[in-house]
Amino acid sequence: MKNSTQNPAYFQFTLFTDYGRLRYLFFILSLLIYMMIISANMVIIITILMEKSLHQPMYIFICCLSVNSLYGSAGFFPRFLVDLLSNTHLISRTSCFIQIYVIYTYASCEFTILGVMAYDRFVAICQPLHYHTKMTIRKALFLWGAAVVYPIFTLSYAIALTSELPICHDKLDRIFCANRAVVNNSCGDSTHGDIVGYFVIFTTVFIPLFFVLYSYVRILIECKRGSAELRGKALQTCLPHVVTFVIYSFSLFIEMSIAKYDTNQINPVISAILSLEYLLVPSINNPLIYGLKLPQIRTAIFRRFKIRTKVFFASV
Repeated sequence: MKNSTQNPAYFQFTLFTDYGRLRYLFFILSLLIYMMIISANMVIIITILMEKSLHQPMYIFICCLSVNSLYGSAGFFPRFLVDLLSNTHLISRTSCFIQIYVIYTYASCEFTILGVMAYDRFVAICQPLHYHTKMTIRKALFLWGAAVVYPIFTLSYAIALTSELPICHDKLDRIFCANRAVVNNSCGDSTHGDIVGYFVIFTTVFIPLFFVLYSYVRILIECKRGSAELRGKALQTCLPHVVTFVIYSFSLFIEMSIAKYDTNQINPVISAILSLEYLLVPSINNPLIYGLKLPQIRTAIFRRFKIRTKVFFASV
């Protein structure tokens, strides 16, 4: 049974259990994953920024995905690592809403940026003669700005509505703060907030989803009509994007499904793993897929690493 406390100052995460000394192992593994996310995404960001040949719209969007991955993981991992070692898993109300905001803007920006990337690939494959006039660096930065600014403002309003609700319970059956979990703990009318939330989900998740599907249907049709060279180019540049999009969509829809169900009916370990999937998998997957699959980025990374390695050994 949930504790009845009018507008509690703190929330308590209930999915954390006492693992004894195993919690130190979980802490080390989680810290290694976090360091790997930071390192891999920083390599992509630095390589794209430093390599002039990669100053093109497609690579700018890849760089934006890596920045977003760092942003989203920073909103989760520091707090999660503290909770793994803590005996009390309490989070202040203010910190909880900040975490909701960071994680939700990360999730929404991931979709909107992937939608912009689909437009970039659509123009490159279906309208190659007009690509350099339609997709300039300035336009790429504008599209990236729009893909980030819209979720920031809409989610600010949606989460502000949740923060105004009277809270009657302090138990969160999660390992991080989630908007639906907080709303379920409220004792007020959340109709307005629910409508705004559904609108935000539709505009930041489903519209990019439909646009990506439309873009790739058009690309497939164009490839069927085109030459083998066109199909090879499309496969090389579009496959990483498709893989990233499918994995992230799958991870996010699992999280959205979990939010609709009572987590008490799900095994806590399974619930925790499924909740972590959409935070961990894209942040690890993006730099690996783009860094290893796209030859331009892979070559630039290896060249820079090789040069730095030679300089290091020469100085020893």
